[in-house]
Amino acid sequence: MSEMVKIKINDTEIEVAKGSTVLEAAEKIGVHIPTLCHMNLGDFGIVNRTASCRVCMVEVEGRAALAPSCAEKVYEGMVIRTDSIRAINARRMAVELLLSNHPNECFTCAKNLDCDLQKIAADLGIREIKWEGEKLDYHKDYSSDAILKDPNKCIMCRRCETMCNDVQTCGILSAVGRGFDTFVGPAFNMDMADSSCTYCGQCVAVCPTAALTEVNHTSKVWRALNDPSKHVIVQVAPAIRVAIGEMFGMEPGTIVTGKLATALRRMGFDGVFDTDFGADLTIFEEASELVHRIEHNGTLPILTSCCPAWVKFIEHQFPDMLDIPSSCKSPHIMFGAIAKTYYAKKKNIDPESIEVVSIMPCIAKKAEADRPELAKGDEENVDIVVTTRELSTMLKEAGIDFTKLPDSDFDRMMGESTGAGVIFGTTGGVIEAAVRTAYEWITGEELENVEFTQLRGIEGIREASVMVGDMELNIGIAHGLGNARQLLEDIKSGKSKYHAIEIMACPGGCIGGGGQPYHHGDMEIIKKRQEAIYNEDRNKVKRKSHENEEVLKLYEEFLGKPYGKKAHELLHTHYEAKEKI
Repeated sequence: MSEMVKIKINDTEIEVAKGSTVLEAAEKIGVHIPTLCHMNLGDFGIVNRTASCRVCMVEVEGRAALAPSCAEKVYEGMVIRTDSIRAINARRMAVELLLSNHPNECFTCAKNLDCDLQKIAADLGIREIKWEGEKLDYHKDYSSDAILKDPNKCIMCRRCETMCNDVQTCGILSAVGRGFDTFVGPAFNMDMADSSCTYCGQCVAVCPTAALTEVNHTSKVWRALNDPSKHVIVQVAPAIRVAIGEMFGMEPGTIVTGKLATALRRMGFDGVFDTDFGADLTIFEEASELVHRIEHNGTLPILTSCCPAWVKFIEHQFPDMLDIPSSCKSPHIMFGAIAKTYYAKKKNIDPESIEVVSIMPCIAKKAEADRPELAKGDEENVDIVVTTRELSTMLKEAGIDFTKLPDSDFDRMMGESTGAGVIFGTTGGVIEAAVRTAYEWITGEELENVEFTQLRGIEGIREASVMVGDMELNIGIAHGLGNARQLLEDIKSGKSKYHAIEIMACPGGCIGGGGQPYHHGDMEIIKKRQEAIYNEDRNKVKRKSHENEEVLKLYEEFLGKPYGKKAHELLHTHYEAKEKI
């Protein structure tokens, strides 16, 4: 049991664990202290305590100087005031100084009304910029198709740096420059596209301002919808349905699948589809590849390849291990490939007139859609990717009252999905879906209990063993690229005992993607989204990908057999070793 100390905060006596910070102690009794740089990612064992913003200053009895509550540790008999005039004035001064060097463009800012700096300024009653002077004047980095970097909005909180370096272990972001001109970015202020950035978007998810945001593609969607020569179809990833409701005041984990289908039709899409169909299709190929590797002494473990951020991570960080990931394209890219071939043929539509829009929880999907090895000749499988946040903005722009929409179904022919496709949205879901199918294909027996609870959870690294006939299938699961690194190092050193590994770049998997509604490090929100994903799976009549009749018909009429020649041509890819910068 932790040693406890007695302290007093604003005349209230409490006992807290020795080693706690003043900020943590204040939270226990409901005393709010504003912060900008502080970030607690307890599930990853990471806390950002740079104490750089100086917004959380408090007064400690017996000291001349104020103390930053996020870094100051408590001790026996400590007396603290969070609401003294000195503390309040210090906070106001810190925020006023940040605002003096901040662009005055709130109306057009991507984080307007969702900006921590803006909120704190409002809470502190700041109505004018008292300090005028020189401001940062760096160019905006539009080099990538995924992340936009605006150094002029950086407040040096270093949250993104902690996320990139300590959690994701990518090592892309650090302080650039000295003194007044300092900001956080890639070394030498190189363009994001020239760095080893994976575009996972977790830096965007924790940035308190708009120094880092996703590249906005909503205008591309509106142009396509208003072009009469285009047949515009849209697909929605499974993680969207348990998160987008938060953007309209609904509880985290609220399932809004039917409302999404209705909303997208009202926006004017010619076809409204579920990426779960692509997920089921992916399992046909990925489970076939797993079985093929097992039966033919192929390279093991096999690593899932649905997450583009983790794929880019292995290309940069472990380029000598590119024979291990599955060669399957991700579900939304597979869907795009089938839309521009099979769908086009069945509908008698010129493939060049088809525009495929993907609604994704992931910023990296934007960059993935542009990868040349995923295209069919010069034609991209997916034309436009927008995030959950971007879609919510479009719905509000269109005046659609999302919460009051009736439910409807996705379009058919490529609209059927199973519970296995749904669980792609959370960590462990892809490998669980693959095991459901691989089990029956290997054993020839019907799988009665489809829920492999040993594959579920929120721990950063998990492992499980599943009996598939006479074979014990050892499975590893990681979410967060730092955890992925650990598993990859084990494979490289020969320590790995796994036959199959699922890796997702984001906390909780796609439900915690960089393009989802901001969860501000609250893992309870992630857990609620995860439980909703499993509830959606349980409510499905069919819960195994190989039971999807529309996918079976696709193979019968067009693709031939799973993992066959036609399937390889359209649904599989290769990877490129990339420089580590």
